[in-house]
Amino acid sequence: MNPDCLNYRLSEAERLKFENDGYLIVENALSDSHVASLAEATDRVAADYLRTERPRDNGRVNMLNFIGRDDRFLELLEWPKTFAKVWEILGWNIQLYHSHMIVTPSIPVEDRATPKRLGWHQDSGRLNCELDTNPQPRVSLKVAFFLTDTTIPNCGNFTVVPGSHLTNSVIFPSDGLSDPEGAVPVQVKPGTAVFFDRRIWHAPGINRSDVTRKVLFYGYSYRWLRPRDNMTVEHYLDRSDPIRRQLLGCSPNGGFGYTSPTDEDVPLKTWIRENAGEAAVAM
Repeated sequence: MNPDCLNYRLSEAERLKFENDGYLIVENALSDSHVASLAEATDRVAADYLRTERPRDNGRVNMLNFIGRDDRFLELLEWPKTFAKVWEILGWNIQLYHSHMIVTPSIPVEDRATPKRLGWHQDSGRLNCELDTNPQPRVSLKVAFFLTDTTIPNCGNFTVVPGSHLTNSVIFPSDGLSDPEGAVPVQVKPGTAVFFDRRIWHAPGINRSDVTRKVLFYGYSYRWLRPRDNMTVEHYLDRSDPIRRQLLGCSPNGGFGYTSPTDEDVPLKTWIRENAGEAAVAM
């Protein structure tokens, strides 16, 4: 794994921001040329998806398991400017359990003035019903790589209620149209990575602009959680190093290696110990 990731470890200020607000913005995670390359791959994959799988979606892409469709997506899995922050938040017993490509075209001009409440939710589906604690455990987080400019409002902005990961519910206004109090659109430049706790109440914004929004989401979880999508990544495994194989779901010791892993199951643990010190693997 690229040791450059040690130059981008989680600072104490970033840790406090993530713990208190439930999300963290990392600017300049990708260069302009890298954004352009990923955008080209996204356009190709999205066009194929719309042509063959979702021809009636009018240009909107909401695709799970995109990571296996282009090699350029794979390198973001342990991207140096983001990955150390992932393992410093979740620890070393982690995997990619979910990848999600969202392409949001503009809505028709005639619909742009119509008020509408956003689709507020917490991630992970049934976990929110079946884990009976308040707040619930974090279990996973996502890193969203933004490939288009969302520094202006009303361009499909990712929208959050800061701090809402610390409660299981938010209060919705009774008018049926307004969003929860405190909701804020996340306005970032292309190449920005946004980390967010799966528990934070969030929603995709409505794209009333003239720019199509493109975002790649990478979901990391503990290895004992079942993947949220099909994870068709077998074609990557024979050319992946041990850490990448761990992240792609491999376990040399089978099912037991997910819940009670040895060092063989989690080579990331050994790498962190050797490169960041014993304190970094204390979890």
